[in-house]
Amino acid sequence: MDSGLAPSGAPRNDDQREHIMPKLSEATRNKLKTVSTATVATALFKRGLRIQMIQDVHPLGRDQPTMVGEAFTLRYMPAREDLNTIDVFRDHSHPQRKAVEDCPAGSVLVMDSRKDARAASAGAILVTRLMKRGVSGVVTDGGFRDSAEIAKLGIPAYHHRPSAPTNLTLHQAIEINVPIGCGDAPVFPGDVVLGDADGVIVIPAHLADEIANETFEMTAFEDFVTEEVGKGRGIFGLYPATDPQTLTDFAEWRKKNSR
Repeated sequence: MDSGLAPSGAPRNDDQREHIMPKLSEATRNKLKTVSTATVATALFKRGLRIQMIQDVHPLGRDQPTMVGEAFTLRYMPAREDLNTIDVFRDHSHPQRKAVEDCPAGSVLVMDSRKDARAASAGAILVTRLMKRGVSGVVTDGGFRDSAEIAKLGIPAYHHRPSAPTNLTLHQAIEINVPIGCGDAPVFPGDVVLGDADGVIVIPAHLADEIANETFEMTAFEDFVTEEVGKGRGIFGLYPATDPQTLTDFAEWRKKNSR
């Protein structure tokens, strides 16, 4: 059994852990891109997970694409003024700058800004760098500066509200790729983050494939129901499918629509 310890008995570092962490497959990523946060929330609720939706974050771009990727995290703490001067950016290991350069392509940078949007978590230059590096999206429970510019970039981005002041005035970047709370949701490195027009939800990494498969099927049924309701059909026996005829009709609909 793998004890999670290095041969010396010391805890494994992040590089050593990487090979045993579940990875997001392209099949799962593609399925999740077709489902909604609402459908995923229902699937997680069935498993007793009620607080996976990140609260009070909103998409910056009206037409930004669905966001799917593994969480890479950055944690801020309240700034101590004597330690959080402009000179900290001279240090290449500064956690905010390092997070931008280390966040893997295909991942989502998720920032714990303590739900405090009085100062920005990042701005357009850093988000542009993330986009150019192939990152799938960025989320903060605080705010972004240059929000109008970020909205035009095309990369999925979510925040509480626009915020002009630099992060240094309130937030001290303290560590990366550790468990965080973002908008009251627990986020562990490697968890799968899904964002759409309704907001952002966090899927525990070990459930990602299972949730993707289930919600892919749920979405097909919901699309069928929506079409039927649009034709004037009542919801009793249809949603949920308590009438056997509903399942017969659904099977015919799937065949007809190649779903």
